[in-house]
Amino acid sequence: MSATTPETVFCAKALTKVYAMGAVEVHALRGIDLELYAGEMVVLLGPSGSGKSTLLNILGGLDTATSGEVFYAGQNLTTATERELTRFRREHVGFVFQFYNLIPSLTARENVAAVTEIATAPMAPEEALARVGLERRLDHFPAQMSGGEQQRVAIARAIAKNPSVLLCDEPTGALDSQTGVVVLEALEKVNRELGTLTVLITHNAGIAAMADRVIRLSDGRIVDIRANDTRLAAHDLSW
Repeated sequence: MSATTPETVFCAKALTKVYAMGAVEVHALRGIDLELYAGEMVVLLGPSGSGKSTLLNILGGLDTATSGEVFYAGQNLTTATERELTRFRREHVGFVFQFYNLIPSLTARENVAAVTEIATAPMAPEEALARVGLERRLDHFPAQMSGGEQQRVAIARAIAKNPSVLLCDEPTGALDSQTGVVVLEALEKVNRELGTLTVLITHNAGIAAMADRVIRLSDGRIVDIRANDTRLAAHDLSW
């Protein structure tokens, strides 16, 4: 991030999320106040059940808050219609999940093209795959690729629509540490070269060193926000 005042991408105010599980109410978020800025790499850290995925899903328009407000570039997502949220997700947000969700019958290039065909200002599938180091795997099917390569195809698919936000939920969770580093390097490169606000969920504290800011959640609350003086390169991480 620059030393000047950064552009606010997301602003959350008093966000709560309550799920009804039969007669029991589960409080997933308990009054979250948060601002996320253009171009930064943010790690959401915390144990299972701390509210990380719920927060990410609300920011990405996949879920709605029970109370409170969340704004994207000044647009109130809390009051948006389902149609408006669909447009928001399509035009502005790339998602990367723990499991790759690739279409087995499509090549890497075709998996990425499935997204670019509905985007408003996409990059070419070949360019997106080159950005994650897969320019030589364009015509390979998921079954012909390792887990790390499949996850990098998923990242290419997410960035191919040129989103301003990349939301990653445990993107290395199904990978060994060596492969995970390669995936993190791809995310690091995208963040640096495209200036995409990148929010990465992990329960792995070692990954936090590559972030501009680390936001620690526990029991649905933010318990700590820490800025790293310097970001560690993904290949220097240890966990």
